[in-house]
Amino acid sequence: MQGADLPQVTAQPSLTAQPSLTAQPSLTAHPSGAPVILRVLRVSLHVGFAVLLLVAVLRLVAAGLSPLATAAGLVLAMLLAAVYLVGTVLEKRHALNPKRLDPKPYARWWLAVVCCLWLLLMLISPDFAWIAFPLFFLQLHVLPRRLALPAIAASTALLIAAMWFHNRGAGADALQLPMVLGPVFGAAFAVVTGLAYRALYVEGENQRLAAEELRRTRAELARSQHDAGVLAERERLAREIHDTLAQGFSSIVLMGRSAEKALDAGDAAAARDRLRTVRETAASNLAEARNFVRGLRPPDLEESGLADTLRRLCTKTEAEAAARGAMLRCRFELHGTPVPLPNPHQTTLLRAAQSSLANVWAHAHASTAVVTLSFLDAEVTLDVFDDGAGFDPVAAAAAEARGDGTGVGLKSLRERLAAFDGTLDVESAPGEGTVVAIRLPLGTLNPAQEASQ
Repeated sequence: MQGADLPQVTAQPSLTAQPSLTAQPSLTAHPSGAPVILRVLRVSLHVGFAVLLLVAVLRLVAAGLSPLATAAGLVLAMLLAAVYLVGTVLEKRHALNPKRLDPKPYARWWLAVVCCLWLLLMLISPDFAWIAFPLFFLQLHVLPRRLALPAIAASTALLIAAMWFHNRGAGADALQLPMVLGPVFGAAFAVVTGLAYRALYVEGENQRLAAEELRRTRAELARSQHDAGVLAERERLAREIHDTLAQGFSSIVLMGRSAEKALDAGDAAAARDRLRTVRETAASNLAEARNFVRGLRPPDLEESGLADTLRRLCTKTEAEAAARGAMLRCRFELHGTPVPLPNPHQTTLLRAAQSSLANVWAHAHASTAVVTLSFLDAEVTLDVFDDGAGFDPVAAAAAEARGDGTGVGLKSLRERLAAFDGTLDVESAPGEGTVVAIRLPLGTLNPAQEASQ
């Protein structure tokens, strides 16, 4: 109920519309330092009211009035102090704990009692007139502006009348100019200060809300960036696992079955050869897994360049097909003059060749496969051709869209190429073989592309 409590930004000032001193945001929430200024104003108003009331009481005792007038003045002064204190305490308690009694519905009644007690005290002693100045702030605080300004004007008129009344009792009948100018200028100063006080609080509150919104936005942005990073890393790992470990494990399973059949047929040499292939594939998968953990380039590329790695891949694919009893001839061709490629480009092209050849010997039932690496002026291309069974690309894309588990390799390859502005074209038809064509531009990589492996 105190006159210096802070007004709300979007509501009319009322008895409990303002947060209490302890409920105010900290200084760090307001770069402008507004809470410190408002706190000083609030405390100053309470101290000023108490000091003016105490001075008026002391002068009342020393004025030598009749015992009845003195006693009435003391009782009214104590009653005024008690009412003012009760209102302040109730509002403070409600601000600290909103579940406690809300004094807002009684605010105007409280102000009316304070003003009436003040008027009665002015009739007893003119020294109580100075309490009008903190009361002007109370009226600005508790009442809406359309009522506060008339209330201040009426209080000013009553103050002038009371001073004139006591001046007549002292033997001077005329209304002197200081009796008018003092209260009028005091009321005007209170109004201007109150409006400036309100503007100061509104500015500080707006800054606090803006700071909270900024912190909330930054937290949401950080969460979204973290989620996007987690999703991107999951997709990257899914592509790596599909193109390396999953293909290797599939080869191990098939070679193991072939070895079992060779043992059942009593062909120990063939079984030994297949088991050797299983061991080599498992060792390669283990190396890939360790490099995933360390975030390095593929182990094959650590040992030699991309062209030699693709040539060995063709030899390995041919050997795995032969171990399963399939007659697949896989050869590698190099066109153009090789140029040094960034590690992400080499990794992408190797993974594309691994995935495509895995599909050839697992699904195409082809007799010939050709891997062609070409270095052109502005791009590098990789074409994987086979003369196998072929398939319908439209039907494969529809199956991929339905999410039935097919077409994962092509989808993974497209996502990998998209990170480098590359393209993937698949030409195939049932019974006519398949061509997988990959194009990678040789432009400067951005940091995001450098990190994509």
